[in-house]
Formats: sequence, C-alpha cells, structure tokens
Amino acid sequence: MFRFVFRLAAMVALSISVIMAVLDATRTVAASALVLTPLDTSWLAVSPDTRAAFETFVRTKAGALLWDGAIAWVLNQPGFAVFAVLALLLYAIGYRRQRRPGQFAAT
Repeated sequence: MFRFVFRLAAMVALSISVIMAVLDATRTVAASALVLTPLDTSWLAVSPDTRAAFETFVRTKAGALLWDGAIAWVLNQPGFAVFAVLALLLYAIGYRRQRRPGQFAAT
C-alpha cells in the first residue's frame, strides 16, 4: 500500500516537472536565450500566501539557519529539476525489487 502511495507521488512530481520544463522551453524559444525559472518564482506566481506561510513556519519551528542555508538554496534551483529529483527519490522509495526465481537453486 505504501509503495503505491510513493509511486503515485512520484508520478505527480514527474508530471509537474514535465509541465515546468515545457514552460521553460517555451520561454527559452520565445526569448532566444536559456530561461530557467527558479522554483521560488513559480511558487510565488501560483500561490504567494502558501509560500509566505511556509517560510514563517520553517523560520519559527526550525530556525532561520535552515531556511537561509538549505531551503532557500533549493528554492533558487530550476523548478523542473527540483521536481525531477523529488520524483526520482519517491520512485526509489516505492520501488519493489524483482526476485529472480531459482537464482541459487541447482538445475
């Protein structure tokens, strides 16, 4: 059951990554220059209230050091790359290894 949830979350993250990559590709073609939109800019465009609430939550619960050090760095990376890495991690967690039947059995 949990593997299904992780695989489903990986599929959603990969879908968001592809959508963000297509948007960046379209902007790149229109500008005739490489355009990589940071995750922070995309998040602020979609929902600035949740972005501000998330920053306030992290700063009060975990401290400003975590926000300034790690989370701000992740938010400054291209959005499609962040979601692609997240999809890979979620899929790796939900991956089921296939057993090879009779690998050590005498034939």
